Amino acid sequence: MTMYSVDVYSGSSDSIIQDSHAQAVIVKATQGTGYVNPKCNHQVELAKSLGKKLGYYHYAGGGDPVAEADYFIDNINGYIGTGMLIIDWEGYQNSAFGNTTWVRRFVDRVHDRTGVWCVIYVSESALAQVANCANDCGVWVAKYASMTWGSWTVPNMAVSSGAFKFITGWQYTGGDMDRSIWYLDEAAWDKFAKANVANPTPSPQPKVDQAKPVVNPQTTWTDNLGDTWHAEDGKFISNTALHLRWGARPSASTIAVLPAGSVIKYDAWSRGNEFVYVRQPRGNGYGYVAVRNAHTGEAYGRFE
Repeated sequence: MTMYSVDVYSGSSDSIIQDSHAQAVIVKATQGTGYVNPKCNHQVELAKSLGKKLGYYHYAGGGDPVAEADYFIDNINGYIGTGMLIIDWEGYQNSAFGNTTWVRRFVDRVHDRTGVWCVIYVSESALAQVANCANDCGVWVAKYASMTWGSWTVPNMAVSSGAFKFITGWQYTGGDMDRSIWYLDEAAWDKFAKANVANPTPSPQPKVDQAKPVVNPQTTWTDNLGDTWHAEDGKFISNTALHLRWGARPSASTIAVLPAGSVIKYDAWSRGNEFVYVRQPRGNGYGYVAVRNAHTGEAYGRFE
């Protein structure tokens, strides 16, 4: 049995919550110790009115994990027991990213106060950072076939569970909306919201048929900066002025400023802490352009 979800934040359209494919909605509640999503209550109530299962997530800011857990729980106190609790562990705006004890301390504090074990949202490449939570928590892995996979069709590709026995959920798109598949039924989803319930076992995950061509096969590699790149021939048309740089970093030297409407042909993409970059082949090497906000998913144009 599987379920599908979307996740939303303050900048999300209500239409994402209303999408008929989504059986569950995961709402950003807090970040760090100083931010509460001003649309949280509205988004939760809209999802409830549509009969959708709920989840609430805290975006790690990298401060004291106990203080952030307390801030999360204090602000969603009225929702405890009504939906899955999630810690969002990403590099953007997270000063502790790379720390292998931060999430463990956060989930322990949430469990101490509520009896609920959080589900951990993390990219496949950072699973090792949360491996010490594998015996207690479910894992929601982020891995995309491409940055233009704007479909509810689940890509046919392998996704690692790291130290976790299985994947609880998989976020497989991050463009026009974040789509996820969960290897749960509604009863198992509800168990994640309840206190003192062991981590439910998800439904068996469909195995990839190795004899069948994989949709959008990807060639990946890691460069000398530690960035993971994915081969993909594509075209991006900007809707604003963008910097073409010698490297995939905001600090890299500028080759040129490309005006709005520029057509950028690229052969690979990489998701960094701040931006998603594409690589443009040039006569004397490569240029790099930030085409999407890695945190919010906002694209600075359209892909073709």
